[in-house]
Amino acid sequence: MSLLIQRFKRGAALGEQGFILDGFPRTLPQAVALAKVTDVHLVVNMDACDEVLVQKCAGRRTCSECGKGYNVADVFVSAGPDRAEPIVMPPMPPPKKCSHKMVTRPDDAEAIVKRRLDSFRIQCEPVQEYYRAAGVLMDYEIHGGFEVTLPEILDTLHEAMVQMEPADDEECPLASHNSVPKVAASV
Repeated sequence: MSLLIQRFKRGAALGEQGFILDGFPRTLPQAVALAKVTDVHLVVNMDACDEVLVQKCAGRRTCSECGKGYNVADVFVSAGPDRAEPIVMPPMPPPKKCSHKMVTRPDDAEAIVKRRLDSFRIQCEPVQEYYRAAGVLMDYEIHGGFEVTLPEILDTLHEAMVQMEPADDEECPLASHNSVPKVAASV
């Protein structure tokens, strides 16, 4: 937490208007500690169905030479009762110069990914409930690949932040520290 506090201070000194945390906080104690040092105006819970998450994790590959990451999973999940449109995520294959140097992390095996997802959900549920009770949680269901999701989530974040812009005399629902006007964290 001390590194994060230092970064907040450095950003405030540079005139930064806020920041986005990716994957933090993941535990309730981290969420409570974060609320003690800065305002949290928006938390985005980006999620996808387990079928998609397992396929994407199992499809991750890294070039053993250059270290760049790719994904060979070609995800297609049909529309159904809980989903109006299919989920389509095309692969992000490596270039030819890297294709024969791909390695897979041992913990990206399907059974291990499923256990990691179960553990992640158990750990993050209290964090989601904490932010939901504070009125700052926004759930975002991922339903497409990077080229679909990135513009959508950026538009969604922009709209949410504009709507949540506090008046000069209004405080954030979670804290009274107003040194950084906006914070978005993803769970």
